Amino acid sequence: MTFILGSNMLQAKKNALIMTAIVGIDSSSNPKPGEISLAHNGVLFLDELPEFERKVLDSLREPMETGTVTISRAARQMEFPAQFQLIAALNPSPTGCHNDKRASPEQVMRYLSRVSGPFIDRIDLQIELPRLSSSQLQSTEQEESSAVVRARVEAAYKLQLERQGKVNARLNNKEMALHCPLARPQLQFLAKASEKLALSPRSYHRVIKVARTISDLKAGQSISLDDIKEALNYRAFERLMTQLTRY
Repeated sequence: MTFILGSNMLQAKKNALIMTAIVGIDSSSNPKPGEISLAHNGVLFLDELPEFERKVLDSLREPMETGTVTISRAARQMEFPAQFQLIAALNPSPTGCHNDKRASPEQVMRYLSRVSGPFIDRIDLQIELPRLSSSQLQSTEQEESSAVVRARVEAAYKLQLERQGKVNARLNNKEMALHCPLARPQLQFLAKASEKLALSPRSYHRVIKVARTISDLKAGQSISLDDIKEALNYRAFERLMTQLTRY
């Protein structure tokens, strides 16, 4: 019994250390920024996402939304910037792949449920990478260069600043209604897809913002039905969770 209690205490201490390392240290004498503030205007990469304590991941939710993190003590409060680009990676199953037949849908669901829905809501692009074939691994075909991609991204970025003074990700609901209008076919399709995937209101609005960005990358004047379909394809995690609940 003593050993189990000690183990739990060590795990709790480990989790607390991880949280303070990511969010910040709330020492009353000298509050210090964590990794999310050190990644301000840069990239924060989390590998093996479900292996993080759920409380640690959920502590990122507000900074991901507001771009700041507040560390509070009884006598003082410190605010640090935290406008970071979060990139996370995970295996979609404890065995490596959700369709390798080494884990049941219940086991896969339990593993993925370590990542909360409200956290996933805040991830704009959720992409499933398929296993590459031998021919793909050995291919010497030239892809688009980084310079070409960068030029297209910079053009879209400039377009967004000229149109609305900020990037699409920072638009509020009122601004979305002005700068991301949808025609009736797009609205109807998105409504049906949202019901099928059980998207939250936050995910619904993020799909529209991503579709607006897809259109901007093509220098489009409005959001097309194809833009909406492509944006929905980037909700892979939610699509997998919906699929697993049907078993």
